[in-house]
Parts: sequence; structure tokens; C-alpha cells
Amino acid sequence: MNRFEYVRAGSVAEAVTALGEPGALLKAGGIDVLDRLKEGLVAPRRLVSLEAPELRTLRDDARDGLRLGALVTLAALEAHPAVRGRYAALSQAAGHVATPQIRNVATVGGNLLQRPRCWYFRHADFHCRKKGGATCYAQHGENQLHAIWGNGTCAIVHPSTLATALVALGAKVTLSGPRGPRTMALEGFFSTPEHSLAGENVLAADEVLMELHLPPPAVGTRSVHWKQGERESFDWAIAEAAVVLELAGRTCKRASIVLGAMAPVPVRAKASEAMLLGKVIDPEVAALAARAAVAKATPLDKNRYKVQIFETVVARAILRAAGAA
Repeated sequence: MNRFEYVRAGSVAEAVTALGEPGALLKAGGIDVLDRLKEGLVAPRRLVSLEAPELRTLRDDARDGLRLGALVTLAALEAHPAVRGRYAALSQAAGHVATPQIRNVATVGGNLLQRPRCWYFRHADFHCRKKGGATCYAQHGENQLHAIWGNGTCAIVHPSTLATALVALGAKVTLSGPRGPRTMALEGFFSTPEHSLAGENVLAADEVLMELHLPPPAVGTRSVHWKQGERESFDWAIAEAAVVLELAGRTCKRASIVLGAMAPVPVRAKASEAMLLGKVIDPEVAALAARAAVAKATPLDKNRYKVQIFETVVARAILRAAGAA
């Protein structure tokens, strides 16, 4: 590990200023940053520790919706009564991340901004496309946990569990940098390998992720996050789905279905959403929608099993969100 300057930033403005120096890297909870330092993936000249109190806000309002600061811990997010009640998929997603010890430290912003967990990307001996090389070793290597969609350039899966639920719930993200704040839909915040191999989102090196805003759910809205790993422990997901349904009785008025651990970005299952509109949700309808979610999958040689798991996870999540499980 190289020697570096350590800077404590007590506000977003201080952090933005400190990040203006070449070779600066931001740290919040530090779970992924410390991993990358030890693995030799990053060698910053300056490590900026973000400790801004204004980013620890977790506020729910019936008219405005949920305001979620980037430094809110996953443990606080999971336990918050309003999140559990009105944004259940988000609470469930937070509770499925890692272990209780990590959730007490890890932050919302850190979970969204962590780098891919692909073992080729994380290993110093493989100069893969994400690190400026010419080869995605996962495409013809050990790809059991890799992408089954959008994997033509790079076969990573997006590592954030929260992202799946947040996109399904219609979250917007606010960033702050030297040019001032900017807000966008979280769905458009993530970038594919075809757009950028260097990173997984549009956050600039001198910007800070400040806040997420979730709109208030409409009457009759129910949401579910379903994660499937190899074991019910702290495993990374094999497949996950976030389903948000606006229901009139058992009839679906609006649907949002987002898949995680499937591709380099969270994937919106638009064909599945369309199949649910105006339908009474039952096992047959859920099965048809789940099949549509994986219809265009392009699995690799060792991860074809994920297609069936995704189909099952999506169907179960739809039924549970509809109250029909």
C-alpha cells in the first residue's frame, strides 16, 4: 500500500475542494475502498474521508417522499419504520447486504458506488478490460456468478443490492461538484461497459453523491425485494429482483420490475411490466411475466443455471408483492 495524505472533510464543500487535487479518492464507510487499497486496485495520493453531518439525514414526508443522505448506514435504513412500511423493498434490500457488523458501518452512497466484485477485476494478475486491457477473462473463464445479459464487452454484474430496489422505486440522485449540484434519475446514473469501461456510473472524480429522493408511493402500492444467493448468509446474489406494484384490489395498475446481479447495470424488465398491466396477478400471470424477463438472456458457458433462478425469483417476487404468495 502506498503512502497517502489523509483529509477529513466535515462538509460536502470541503470534500469537493479536497477531491480537486489529482490522485484524490473519496472514502465514506470505507468498506470497498479499504478492500481496493489492500488489493492494489487503487493507489491514491490523497484519501478524503467524508464526514458531513448533513448527509446523514433520513427523512420521510407524506407529500415529499423519502430523503436519504449518502452517509445513512444500511442498518439505519433497514430499521427505519417509514422505510419498512412505505418502501418495503428498500428495507428488505438493505437487510440482505453482507453481515450486521458491515451494515452498521456501510453507507447508502458506498453501496451504490462500490466497484465490481468480479474476481478477475479484483486480482492484480489479470489486466482485464476494466483495467485498460484487451480481454474480459470472465467471458471464457470462471463465469459462474457473472452477467447473463449485456455481457458482450464486459461480464461484470452490478454489485449494489440497494440499486435494484432504488431504481424500482423511482429514486433520483443528487450529485455535487465544483460546478454545483445536479439531479438525475438513478436509472440513468449507472453506465454500461459500452459507454465507459473505466467506471460504472457518471459521477465525476471531483463530485460527491449527496442524496437520494424517492417519491411518495401511490395508494395501493406494494413493493418486494427478493435476493437469492448460494446460502442464506452474506453471499453475493446469484439473482435478485425488486418489484413495485400499484394495485386496485388484485388488478395491477402500474408495475416496476428491476433485476440485479444480471448485468453490468440494474436491468428494467419492461416486457414483464407490460404483461402485468390490467391483469389480476395470479401464478400463471406471474410465470409469464417472469419468463419474459429472461427471454433475451445471453448466458455464458458456466452460468446458464442463472436463467432459471431469475425466472423463479421474479415470479415469486411478483406474487409476494401482489399478496398472492
